Amino acid sequence: MSWPGNGWQGWAMVHERVLSIGHDHPSLAGHFPGYPVVPGVVLLNEVLDTLRRGLAVSSVVTGLPTVKFSSPLRPGEAVTIRVEEEGAGQATFSCRVDARLVASGTIEFMPGATAPMERT
Repeated sequence: MSWPGNGWQGWAMVHERVLSIGHDHPSLAGHFPGYPVVPGVVLLNEVLDTLRRGLAVSSVVTGLPTVKFSSPLRPGEAVTIRVEEEGAGQATFSCRVDARLVASGTIEFMPGATAPMERT
C-alpha cells in the first residue's frame, strides 16, 4: 500500500493513496466463484479510510449521497483512491485502476465530531 499523501490543489485539499485488495481477503469467498470481484462495500471502506487519514480533525461520515460503480475491481489490482475536500463537510472521490474508472461519488461528513459509542 502506498500513501502519496495530502496536498492542496487549487482550493481543494486532496488525499490520495494506492492500494490493492489481496486475493486472500475474507470478503472474496463467494463473491463471485471463478471471477472474484472486490465488493463495493470493501472499496467504500477504503475510500472513507483515505478521507479519515487525511483530515486534520476527527470526523463522522454522515452520508454518501452519490456512489457509482463503473467497472469491477479485481483482487490484486492497484487502485488509486483520490478524495477531494470541496468545503466544510463535503468531498468527492474517485477510484481508478490506471485510467479506468472503478467508482466515484460524494461524501458528507461532520468535521470535529466523534462517533457515538455503541450500547451493549
